Amino acid sequence: MSRTHSAIMLLLLAVVLAACGQVITLPTATPPPPTPTIEVTVGATPRPTATPAPYTPAPTPTPTPTPTPIIYTIKRGDTLLGVASEYGVTVASLQETNGIVDPRGLRIGQQLIIPHNEEALLGGGEPTATPTPLPFDIENLHFNRTPLGGLWCLGEMHNTGGVDLEQVQVMVTLYDDQHEPLADASAFVQLDLIAPDGRSPFAVFFPDAPATFASYEAQPLSSVPAYVRSHYRDLEVRDVEAEGERYASYTVRGRVVNVGPEDAVGVSLVVTAYDALGHVIGLRKGIPEHNVVPRGGETTFQVELVPAGGPVVTYTVQALGRRILPTPSATP
Repeated sequence: MSRTHSAIMLLLLAVVLAACGQVITLPTATPPPPTPTIEVTVGATPRPTATPAPYTPAPTPTPTPTPTPIIYTIKRGDTLLGVASEYGVTVASLQETNGIVDPRGLRIGQQLIIPHNEEALLGGGEPTATPTPLPFDIENLHFNRTPLGGLWCLGEMHNTGGVDLEQVQVMVTLYDDQHEPLADASAFVQLDLIAPDGRSPFAVFFPDAPATFASYEAQPLSSVPAYVRSHYRDLEVRDVEAEGERYASYTVRGRVVNVGPEDAVGVSLVVTAYDALGHVIGLRKGIPEHNVVPRGGETTFQVELVPAGGPVVTYTVQALGRRILPTPSATP
């Protein structure tokens, strides 16, 4: 072998040996990252369509009509209380509206204006012909038979509530021993206005009373809150004295003084007589010498009564009047 050939072989052997000791890896091209896919949803939610509200016209002001006055014409047998009950108003409001001083002086054909304001209504609410009576106590009853077969039940009501009362009526029922009713009768108390804790006497009469009865019941029949505007209470009873026989006529006299700021008209007095047990044995409503008493003025009075039993041990005198009211026109 020639020297040249040997050199070539040695060179090839060296290359092979060198290759066996190292692995050469050619770099592999890294693929580019995937392009992100953007999904676009076409179909946007449509904008809500506004629905117009229904048109409401502006309110048209309605004028309040003036109430047409109710005119009532008095006929035979009418009383002021009956008219007031029929229209659901108070007696005092009828008197004030129509300038009536004495409710007993109604004339057939006389026209009355029926008040319609809330203060005139019984209890301040809707009119009612049969108002529920406000509570009050009935005390100090005394029964007395007459020579003609009648029976009187005397007593007094006590206003135990907190408001002034008027139209106060009491009913008394008589029962037999089986508690079956035998007879009943009613009456109004003597005072037109009863203040809280005030008292007023009454006298209930049974014209055809049973010969005997085992028990009785006295109960409120009617009473309403008073319409006090027309009443005048600034009257004082002074220098009162009484005289008479123990079981016969009894006379009470004295003075009525107007201590208030106004003139008083329609002045009246109520005298109540009691026995030793506090039972009512006599009552009388009277008129003083002058039933119109100017402010600062006075008048005298003398009231006589006949006790139903006795003797009279004590008594009370109460005075009440009314204010002077203008007479309204019937024209609305």
